[in-house]
Amino acid sequence: MRLATWNIEWMNALFDDDGEPLDDDGPSARYRVTRREQLVGIGIVLAAMDADAVFIVEAPDDNRRRSTVRALETLAEVCGLRTRRAIMGYRSDTEQELALLYDPDRMSVAVDPQHSDNAPRFDGDATIDLGNGNGAELIRFARPPLELAVTPARGTPFRLIGAHAKSKAPHGARTKADVWRLGLANRRKQLAQCIWLRRRIEAHLTAGDDLIVMGDLNDGPGIDSFEGVFGISGVEIVMGCAEMAGCSISGPMRLHDPHAMEALRRPMGGGPSSARFYSKETERYFSALLDYILVSPSLAARRPKWRIWHPFDDPVCWKTPELRQALLAASDHFPVTLDLPS
Repeated sequence: MRLATWNIEWMNALFDDDGEPLDDDGPSARYRVTRREQLVGIGIVLAAMDADAVFIVEAPDDNRRRSTVRALETLAEVCGLRTRRAIMGYRSDTEQELALLYDPDRMSVAVDPQHSDNAPRFDGDATIDLGNGNGAELIRFARPPLELAVTPARGTPFRLIGAHAKSKAPHGARTKADVWRLGLANRRKQLAQCIWLRRRIEAHLTAGDDLIVMGDLNDGPGIDSFEGVFGISGVEIVMGCAEMAGCSISGPMRLHDPHAMEALRRPMGGGPSSARFYSKETERYFSALLDYILVSPSLAARRPKWRIWHPFDDPVCWKTPELRQALLAASDHFPVTLDLPS
């Protein structure tokens, strides 16, 4: 079984209110990329991955006029994808939803949110103390994680949590002081969301569930200077490596992702990356590892294979010009896949 996660930048701008793709030469929300170019790129990449299920971050908006499910299923039909069913959980406070495209012949999927006193439902509030002297804070997800119960046609059922953690980018900052203030506030929110997510993970692992956590965590070891303030990254919290999360660090309670582990070993850079952004300040591109597929020890024991579909770092993507260009046109993030033996 192949599972994937992919943050598709501002996918909402590619559809009209009826969920029909805007296949024209109008500008997309991506810099100097038309809607047709982005749509074609998305279709090429999804077909090349040929995944059984794709968790889509920044899926089209869902509101009284627009339907995330309708837009994604229409796209699947147009592109001839076997992942022709879509499912989503809670609506977000943004135009960026969380959804899963999947092959109904390979699995059945149900939205199944959980709740406990320690980790309430993700559409509510949680009180988190980061332990940095600010006391307990009330935290809310702008994009509540998607909690799914997945039953493969062959194999054992597992739990899947798809997440898009708070961005740490200091949007709206005008001065260096604003950059620091907003960046620090966003980092605190991002870490608190990761602690909340970790609490849910702990509950599943304690219950003995096979668990996969995937998505854009907007963080990685050593990714910015704010990490020094708190001494830990959100990814380490989610994995179960952090005392701050109030979780065990023993093997049975750890989640595994080889890309995250490599980044932990090389926090100064040079490790894997899943996203590529342009900096107006330096007039250069920079890379970051933000997207992960983390699995429970029970699933890691099956020896799955991970892959980042990076247009420059993955040899097959680099040697396939059509796929390489499609990845660059489709998004500023690149897909991550997991091949999981039955």
